[in-house]
Amino acid sequence: MDSTIRGFKKGLITLWKLTKIVVPVYFFVTFLKMTPILDMISMWFEPAMKLLGLPGEASLVLVLGNCINLYAGIGAITSLTLDIKQITILAIMLSFSHSLFLETAVAKKTGVNLFVVISIRLALAIVSGLILNILL
Repeated sequence: MDSTIRGFKKGLITLWKLTKIVVPVYFFVTFLKMTPILDMISMWFEPAMKLLGLPGEASLVLVLGNCINLYAGIGAITSLTLDIKQITILAIMLSFSHSLFLETAVAKKTGVNLFVVISIRLALAIVSGLILNILL
């Protein structure tokens, strides 16, 4: 019974941590949808995003997921109208390149070349997006 109570408490703590990230991002992206800002971002990124089979506004998901963390990307995904193929492409891309700043700082402590790490992670994300767009 003690482990059940501890597990429940840890679950609530985790839920609260995730909620503090996902909910504000969801509202932020929803707010952007009501302004011309998201349309401007969409139009600017649309040519590159089409190669990945994604709409222009999906660039916001990639930016948030890469710069903040995976949960910020999830919050952005939930506020956009995307189909299963697009969500799958974004999920796989972010699995390669999420949280670039934080994880690059961690990688730096191991002594690896930061340019190489970032390049490989971004290249894997882009190549996987291109391949999945063709296969799905």
